[in-house]
Amino acid sequence: MTGIATAFRALAATAAALLAVTVTAPVAQAGPEPRAPREFVSLRSVDPTIIQEMRYPTAHDFMGEPVDGYRQSLCILTRPAAEALHRAQLRLLRQGYSLKVYDCYRPQRAVDHFVRWAKDLDDETMKGEFYPRVDKTRLFADGYIAEKSGHSRGSTVDLTLVRLPALPTRPYRPGEKLVPCYAPKADRFPDNSVDMGTGFDCFDTLSHTDDPRIRGVQRANRQFLKRTLTEAGFVNLAEEWWHYTFQPEAFPDTYFDFPVARRSVAGH
Repeated sequence: MTGIATAFRALAATAAALLAVTVTAPVAQAGPEPRAPREFVSLRSVDPTIIQEMRYPTAHDFMGEPVDGYRQSLCILTRPAAEALHRAQLRLLRQGYSLKVYDCYRPQRAVDHFVRWAKDLDDETMKGEFYPRVDKTRLFADGYIAEKSGHSRGSTVDLTLVRLPALPTRPYRPGEKLVPCYAPKADRFPDNSVDMGTGFDCFDTLSHTDDPRIRGVQRANRQFLKRTLTEAGFVNLAEEWWHYTFQPEAFPDTYFDFPVARRSVAGH
């Protein structure tokens, strides 16, 4: 009997040890979520008048699904970039316009999500709107997708102009008919912005800021945006009329990965 009792006690001790490992292992593996350096702020805390239509927390983007790392719909930027947008906004408001941002700081995990999607050649859910004339095998070679993004450094923003008073943009309905991003403004997805000749994130050479095929009012709108932001200290990416980086960058060599969430900049 003594031997049996000893065996039971040994089994009980082994079971208890295994249970302890099972219960405590996940806690030991969990780590704190990274937060933004104090130089980062919510744009709304600097200028609440700038319209925010953040695309990547939604399904209305070139992948057709919310992007990793976008926990909430808000624009986060380095403070110098946010303050420069505020100065540009003050000038625009006096002329009856407002800035509207589509994307601001972008965590590295979001860029990694883009890369995984680009390598999945079978997923062309949103091709009809965002890249109708581009073969998905060309996304890296043509520069539409890259493994690093200036957005992750915190001083780059994707934006447009809205004529005031601004009507809201209707929500995107997943599964709705897709219209090419370069179609006439009346035909493509309704956006309350001025006509820039293409929609945001249009993978097409027509998105090049100075493409000679963009003329008239569309060209004037692009130049108005470029002139306003250049005077505020931003530099345009020639291949994307919506893409601007404030110079000098606060973090020219650092690619951050904290999530887009109010908690990341709480108290800044």
